[in-house]
Amino acid sequence: MSKKNSNVILKNGFKNYEELSHIYSIFKKKLNSFKKKTFLIAVSGGPDSLALTALAKSYSYENKCKIYYVLVDHNLRKNSSHEAKSVKKLLKKYQIILNVLKNKKPIEKNIQSESRVVRYNLLKSFCKKKKIKTILTAHNLEDQVETFFIRLSRGSGLHGLSSMKQISKIEGNINLIRPLLDFKKIKLIKISKLIFGKYYKDPTNKNTKYLRTRIRNLQESLETSGINYDQVIRSIRNLASSRDTLDQYFNKIYKNTVNKKNSIIMINLKNFNKINQEMKMRVFKKAIKDFTKAYYSTRSKKIFNLIDKIKVKKNAKLTLGGCIISREKNHIILKKEIKN
Repeated sequence: MSKKNSNVILKNGFKNYEELSHIYSIFKKKLNSFKKKTFLIAVSGGPDSLALTALAKSYSYENKCKIYYVLVDHNLRKNSSHEAKSVKKLLKKYQIILNVLKNKKPIEKNIQSESRVVRYNLLKSFCKKKKIKTILTAHNLEDQVETFFIRLSRGSGLHGLSSMKQISKIEGNINLIRPLLDFKKIKLIKISKLIFGKYYKDPTNKNTKYLRTRIRNLQESLETSGINYDQVIRSIRNLASSRDTLDQYFNKIYKNTVNKKNSIIMINLKNFNKINQEMKMRVFKKAIKDFTKAYYSTRSKKIFNLIDKIKVKKNAKLTLGGCIISREKNHIILKKEIKN
């Protein structure tokens, strides 16, 4: 399709394409509900992020808002810079200015996990410079299911298995919003092809050394066995509903148990000892995450081990998740670990 025709489709909100117009309508309602005038779109060049880019561009024609399109070049592959330039050149044809942020920090282990940390750190820095409070990512329905199976394989509880939230806070007043969680990848591919005529494939998505890739490769076998993704999504939504109910209960416990004083976190031992093991784990998880402003929570297994050690060794001085944790009289104390 010509660039001119694509721009007409974007300006008209996909109105001549019933299925895609429906997706845009839902997308528009979600963005309107957030009542924000400035957004950052996380772009990768894949079909999901290009579909998000197209939907956001269409939204910008209809609404007075400022949208920044940002791609993080992780610098993990020799031709990554060339790919970033190709995406930038493609989007420029549609009056979309792409900002490319290049990672200068070597990533040598836990590649996927560390890459996510680097990506969000760079996006957060960009947001602070431009005073942006909302990041949109292109996580979709399949991403939800894959995350569910990854966490299932790690023995996650209710909170982990209920998968991704549509809105989460990543630091201070910066929100991470996933407006495409209800949409299947095949529909997002249609949008990318229709508007841009192409999309870019990340070769690491086929690398079976990554758990997510191995789980993705199981989809066909699962569906042949009668386990389809629509069924799994229904279970995830049911779990999310239970999680939200439990969160209300947990928030009251946390408020009565945890207190921040100057540069330390104090956990009241008397109140802490009254709650069950699951709530104890969640108290530590939230305390560490909020205190260190980490994007990812500490693994549950590590926290359970920590709780056992604190119970056995009253004078224990332990480290976890960037914190020094000790037991002092009636409190468990968390201080930030100072690394040389």
